[in-house]
Amino acid sequence: MLSPLDLSLVNGPIPTAATVAAAVALTYLAIRKNRTWWTRVLPILVPACVVVVFGLTYIVDHVWKPWPEPLPVILTVWLGAALTAVALAAARLRSGRWYGRVLNVLLALGVVASSLVAANAHFGQYPNMRAVLDVFRNNRIDLDEAAPPPSNIVDVPAGKKLAEVWQKPANLPEKGTVSEAEIPGAMKARPAWIYLPPAYAATPRPKLPVIVLLAGQPGSPRDWFDGGRILDNLDAFAREHDGLAPIVVVADQLGSTTANPLCLDSKLGQSETYLARDVPAWIKQRLTVDERREAWTIAGFSQGATCSVQLAVRAPDVYGNFIALAPQREPSLGTRPETVKAVFGGDEAAFARVNPMEILARQRFPQTAGVIVAGRDDHVYRQADGEVFEACRKAGMDVLWKELPNGHDWNMAREGLFGSLPWLAARTGLSR
Repeated sequence: MLSPLDLSLVNGPIPTAATVAAAVALTYLAIRKNRTWWTRVLPILVPACVVVVFGLTYIVDHVWKPWPEPLPVILTVWLGAALTAVALAAARLRSGRWYGRVLNVLLALGVVASSLVAANAHFGQYPNMRAVLDVFRNNRIDLDEAAPPPSNIVDVPAGKKLAEVWQKPANLPEKGTVSEAEIPGAMKARPAWIYLPPAYAATPRPKLPVIVLLAGQPGSPRDWFDGGRILDNLDAFAREHDGLAPIVVVADQLGSTTANPLCLDSKLGQSETYLARDVPAWIKQRLTVDERREAWTIAGFSQGATCSVQLAVRAPDVYGNFIALAPQREPSLGTRPETVKAVFGGDEAAFARVNPMEILARQRFPQTAGVIVAGRDDHVYRQADGEVFEACRKAGMDVLWKELPNGHDWNMAREGLFGSLPWLAARTGLSR
């Protein structure tokens, strides 16, 4: 039987029930048998909440601008609902019995909780309660314990794939491990999160392919373990491949949650050097990996997907493959003029030299392969994804197009990444 912890928080009865409960709570909080309430309180309070929400939205979208795209309308609506519920409950605290005041507070908190459920359903960050509870669990182990130096290495003869010579040991663990580690380099980055598959614990140890994976912006490396469910999905892949799966290093290309150095070397930071030189060098020095470029993949979601395309054309000697999950057409802080001004002091030619779309137009990459995944309902980036795909194809890349029935959310990112693993396994030797 399905555990209650596995019930979907993204679609189905829970998001629907939360919406209905919020509507009922708001209705109750808005209705009172009091003439002053209807003539003075509501006419002032509700418009005031609307003004505050529109003001906050304007500040985020046009003043602060922590990310290129505007706030989704649904989030603005739910922010207004939550703020109105809290304001109504506060106004009702001035009168009534104590249990009535307690009920008003609980109803307001219920609307706030429903707003969080709706926001989560929009982005698909936590697919179920099990994913939510994982936030409070610490299943990480020290990297020195998870990845001691190997005593012996699996020999893969020339012309053979790892999957063709690999024999699963009888005592191989069922699950992989998760660790955190600082990766020093050209930029001050937050700790990377690292997944090592069950085969990494084997003796002799195989040299495994690598995925350097990037989250979106705003975001952090942990997002791929919460929203992306790396542990569950990679362990499932490993069970189907005798314990073999890629090593996944979720690196930090941002520096902080809302920063955006655009995966370039500029006055905003040295993100490109960090991802193209420092991270690969650390991985090769610290972990047992297949060092051929064909075994290395750069992948990411949203802003991280844009970075993946950038690194595929800016560091093709490092990354032979890429998986771009809903990339932007080009690195962006909003508009192209804003980006060029903020990053290159208005020097359009400097931006053109590092812009992947313009590099793809003048160079060919016949030795690079990739997958570009778009959400069919992604009204912001769906068209740009198609343009990036065509540019890659015309530049000679062996590139695949996937369109999923999702928006710009973690539902698309999860399915896009793990649906691409069979393709990647064939290229990197994890399948015959």
